[in-house]
Amino acid sequence: MPNEVATRPCVLVVDDEPRSVETIARVLDDEFEVLPAQGAAQALRAMETRPVQVVLADQRMPETTGIELLTQLREHWPEAVRIIISGFTEADDIIAGINDAGIYQYITKPWHPDALLLTVRNAARLHALQRDNAHLAQELRLSADDLARRGDACRQELRRRFRFDEIVRAPDSPLHAAVAQVAQMAPHDVSVLITGESGTGKDLFARALHYNSHRADRPFVVENCGAIPNELLESELFGHVRGAYTGAVADRTGLFEEADGGTLFLDEIGEISPAFQVKLLRVLQSGEFRQVGSNRMRHTDVRIVAATNRDLEQEVRAGRFRADLYYRIAEMSLHLPPLRERPGDLQALADHLLARLARALGKPGPGRLSAESLECLRDYAWPGNVRELNNVLKRMLVLSADAQLGPELLPPHVLRGGTDEADFMMPPSEDPGVATLRERVENLEAAILRETLLRHRWNKSRAAEELGLSRVGLRSKLERYGLERKLDS
Repeated sequence: MPNEVATRPCVLVVDDEPRSVETIARVLDDEFEVLPAQGAAQALRAMETRPVQVVLADQRMPETTGIELLTQLREHWPEAVRIIISGFTEADDIIAGINDAGIYQYITKPWHPDALLLTVRNAARLHALQRDNAHLAQELRLSADDLARRGDACRQELRRRFRFDEIVRAPDSPLHAAVAQVAQMAPHDVSVLITGESGTGKDLFARALHYNSHRADRPFVVENCGAIPNELLESELFGHVRGAYTGAVADRTGLFEEADGGTLFLDEIGEISPAFQVKLLRVLQSGEFRQVGSNRMRHTDVRIVAATNRDLEQEVRAGRFRADLYYRIAEMSLHLPPLRERPGDLQALADHLLARLARALGKPGPGRLSAESLECLRDYAWPGNVRELNNVLKRMLVLSADAQLGPELLPPHVLRGGTDEADFMMPPSEDPGVATLRERVENLEAAILRETLLRHRWNKSRAAEELGLSRVGLRSKLERYGLERKLDS
């Protein structure tokens, strides 16, 4: 029983009338640990002795009013949830001071025991929720706290990590042009729109822009505009005040304010609604905004870096994206080529990703791609770009029994070079350049043969058995499609 009592939420009950404290204690005793205090002085001493989750105070006391006491407690113990009890005659005083004291609930006399118990229960749950959110926020801020504590050393590490020469690519990579462009843009306070398919590294280039600019010592804040509804996006970006809408139990700082002096990266900006585009344009033009539910204007100084996998110029022509907002976010534009246009980067990217994945997975070594595996990777079109490559390499590492990563560890669709049966079910076309049915079937057959042989490490007996062919039949097909010579070379 002692352990069970110790884990119960603690409620501080403050009233100059001992009988009132005893009455409230009887209502709460079964679920809460009640800490009695007869007046403000005892309440302050009690708060210093142990953690208190909920404070219940009577408004009319000789030393000080309940509102004055709770206002004082808010300054020193803001995490405690505060409840005031009063008679109807004191309602005007309560309402006038409710914001200063941060009152969670106002209970009038005479109160009903069930209503009082329910109110305190909800207050304790609110305290637990706020505590959990605070712990999560602390974990998310660890890198920022570390940066503040270690100062220049951390700043230099971030700048080193996002140097332009740290962007992985081959010596003759098409990515060189994009890197050269971003290096020219970084020192200047211009808005940059980064375009490219999903998974091409838009987030990486946005960070490189920030950490190579004069804003590098200020925050880099990210919001994925396509991940949350536009109704919530306004609160995320601008913040809100307590009571702005149902569930807004406390003031919240928006990302424009958090990023002040730094960079705000708006990913998937093409997903925002036309109505929200107007609100976003207003703050980008003036640097001023209002929190949801507030009339007070706030100012922010941020650099905007936006990204999208859509063709925003086409969206503007179609009337789905405002032209004035487009020109505001695209003072400079940067396009990242897809991975299929950079086959020469695959070796460098694979080595880099395998080393990082091996550390994350606890593997003794990064693993080495066989020549056949690398050839398969180069033959594949990578619709998911670097993100998909990362997933494929992770699969290979997880399934591998040794350091050599052979093609049998690759997913079937990568082994087939992306060829899928669905690719051959297209409607007929009048274009004479389109392959005939026979040619399509032969292409599919060749892809399946290649995949099967690679998966069985070119053991033709096993491949023939799986495909329902004789060894002679398999060899004939390999010769027909030129695979025998390719695999034996």
